[in-house]
Amino acid sequence: MPVVLDRPRFLALACLACIAYVGTSTTVAGAFAADRPLFLDTHVDIPSTYMVEPRFDSGTDTELQVDLGKMERGGLDAAFFIIYTGQGPRTAEGYAEAVAEADRKYSAIHKMVEIYPERIALATTPDAVVANRAAGRLSAMIGIENGYSLGRSLANVDRAFERGARYLGLTHFGHNALCTSSGAMPELGDDPDDASGLTGFGRAVVQRANRLGIMVDVSHSSDACVRDVLAFSRAPIIASHSAARALADHPRNLTDDLLRGIAEKGGVIQVVALDAYVKHDPARSEAIKALEADVARAAGADAFDHDVHGELPDYVEGLKLIDLQYPPATLDDYLDHVEHIAQVAGIDHVGLASDFDGGGGVVGWRDASETQNVVEGLRRRGFSRKDVAKITSGNLLRVWREVEAVAAELRDQ
Repeated sequence: MPVVLDRPRFLALACLACIAYVGTSTTVAGAFAADRPLFLDTHVDIPSTYMVEPRFDSGTDTELQVDLGKMERGGLDAAFFIIYTGQGPRTAEGYAEAVAEADRKYSAIHKMVEIYPERIALATTPDAVVANRAAGRLSAMIGIENGYSLGRSLANVDRAFERGARYLGLTHFGHNALCTSSGAMPELGDDPDDASGLTGFGRAVVQRANRLGIMVDVSHSSDACVRDVLAFSRAPIIASHSAARALADHPRNLTDDLLRGIAEKGGVIQVVALDAYVKHDPARSEAIKALEADVARAAGADAFDHDVHGELPDYVEGLKLIDLQYPPATLDDYLDHVEHIAQVAGIDHVGLASDFDGGGGVVGWRDASETQNVVEGLRRRGFSRKDVAKITSGNLLRVWREVEAVAAELRDQ
């Protein structure tokens, strides 16, 4: 495992966590109160028609779990909005469709900050996040979920950086040209027993991300891929939205060994608030799969699409019945994962991610307006003011800074 950082510089960068408390005189719904930590969420999904359909205009009161009003009321200061593309065939047509979907989402995020510049600004550096908070503005960052949208071109990594992407999730469900996934898709030709990890192209993408200053994200990656990235990356890595497999035995979650490996590399695990990864309940998962299949079939679709079918009455009412029979995960269940990862990986290596509008949300943190419930929950569990600040943003900002520092060193070589 390559040495990422000499100890003196690491200790110097560690002080960044203290910046997580920033006071301001703004009057926006009390969202920027000086007595609370800066809160950064590393995973907020957006629909395909974000900022196009009026109902998905983030500056208005929407049905989304995250819009500007909910962020302001809940004190969610900064969020990575996600360029997600579902895995499809590894063909020229499949790549072209993924690139086009990614382009639409980049444009939507840029449109949001252009329309509402007094409320939210794009942040492409950790300093910008802190400065936006001090100025009374929210921060929008950009993360990529699934390297499928890169096609097979390293030039698209550079283009992603130019458009503001600051972390790159290598895969999603389904193996791709970069690495194997924690969730193989046999219908796309995946071998569920494939343990090959990072591919040659994947190594080239990690190397390019290191040189540009893009955080490499291993959420959704197979265990073999995570180990390969830990061995190959020159910079610390992140898991943008993952939980602990020791508490919820799901292949999407990380083993204690992998948690420790990410910490030893100097990275951070952002704990995901998605019910199935927080609370292992196979019966609930099967009931939801059956509901999704029924709703998709009734809509004449081949498969359930949350963007398309998630607001249909049959799905909404069906989910309510499932919640009664199989209670969903709660904020306390979620905080169990935060505590576990803090104990296994260390307090400097854990953060928070909602996965809102992508299936995320637990009872007590259902949308961005309830964000301060997480802060209060951490305090009730005995985390100090300093440690809460690390968890809510300081650790991620520290890692982001170190990724920038490694990139500067590599460019100077």
